[in-house]
Amino acid sequence: MTPRKTRILTGITTSGTPHLGNYVGAVRPAVAASKAPDVESFYFLADLHALIKVQDPARVQRSTLEIAATWLACGLDPGQVWFYRQSDVPEITELTWMLTCVAGKGILNRAHAYKAAVDRNRADGEDDDAGINAGLFMYPVLMSADILLFNADKVPVGRDQVQHIEMARDFGQRFNHLYGEPAGKQYFRLPEAAIEENVATLPGLDGRKMSKSYDNTIPLFAPRATLRKLIASIVTDSRAPGEPKDADDSNVFQLYQAFASADETAAMRREFEQGIGWGDAKQRLFERIDSEVAPLRERYETLMAEPQKIERLLRDGAQRLREAHAQPLLRELRAAVGLRDLSQGTGGARRKAAAKAALPQFKQYREADGRFHFKLVDADGALLLQGTGHESARETGQLVARLRQAGGAGLRADAGTVRLEDVVVGELGDDVALEDVVAALAQFSAEDAA
Repeated sequence: MTPRKTRILTGITTSGTPHLGNYVGAVRPAVAASKAPDVESFYFLADLHALIKVQDPARVQRSTLEIAATWLACGLDPGQVWFYRQSDVPEITELTWMLTCVAGKGILNRAHAYKAAVDRNRADGEDDDAGINAGLFMYPVLMSADILLFNADKVPVGRDQVQHIEMARDFGQRFNHLYGEPAGKQYFRLPEAAIEENVATLPGLDGRKMSKSYDNTIPLFAPRATLRKLIASIVTDSRAPGEPKDADDSNVFQLYQAFASADETAAMRREFEQGIGWGDAKQRLFERIDSEVAPLRERYETLMAEPQKIERLLRDGAQRLREAHAQPLLRELRAAVGLRDLSQGTGGARRKAAAKAALPQFKQYREADGRFHFKLVDADGALLLQGTGHESARETGQLVARLRQAGGAGLRADAGTVRLEDVVVGELGDDVALEDVVAALAQFSAEDAA
């Protein structure tokens, strides 16, 4: 049985143009991490989150295009990761409401961003909630839905975001407790914050942290001439050429070492000690950054010229993700909270939930080769049938639906290979007979007919 890969989820808010700080601190390390063979990576464009603080529609649209093109230009492979736009997955917003109904308001009152806004209002003599929209207050619930819908194991965040991961754990645990009993059903895994202690924080043009809030950024894909001009404008001290300079206290040096190798960094440090002029140091910085960014810039510009291609890619990514993960889980969650088919009756709901939990289960997933698979396991989790791989989640889902509908009829096995009519559907588990699979599928057929 193939072990479940560690799921890592990263969201990027579509509120601005990517800059060098985003690249060094988030994009470059995340793209490298996405290539690990034991990881299933989820990357999404958080355009719903952007609406909390950006009310310029053109800016949200432009930022979404720029950020998608940036990740693709920097090497993110949509064939190996889940890459999607948040607003293309409506199950996220439906789950947000379900979590809202179990989230404690007291916990949300203590969210850092909301508290900071309240504190600013109090300092200014304003009403606590002046100018604060409900989106800011509910931000942690939407973020929890982003994470819990895909049962992410780890979420890379800075220390200022750890609180939100703790909230996601709290909301998921409350939901499991309210709706998972008495059968002990755990609808959600409880995520962990993956704190990146060594993530580089780059200084901006004025020496403060590079941030859109300070308007001191260097756009990642600025034209070559603009990049040179911006680097030339970095604030430095008044020490002249020939005077030793403190590399560790220099914005120019900090930017340089974020792009340079260890040997290059050591050589530049010696030149600072020997009194390199600021003009020469900035020229060296420009050349080093441009040598890494130039090929990425070319790919970026090509992608930006084909927005329809990016649109198709995002929509396809979201649709595959919905079929493989979001829709199956939401069906379970809707039933759990009582949003059910009225013809099925309401008596003994808890007992029925417990009985359902004891049924065999189909599990659909995506392997590292990009193909979609399923497996049928019994009530104890033992493998009955390992499905073959397919090019799309839709094909896998359709085959699972056929097996459920057939209820075991039409199945035959030859040397462990199972066929439904003339279609190969998979291989029997160890020490499993075809009769075991047929009996399990008959339970699905009976449940569907009930």
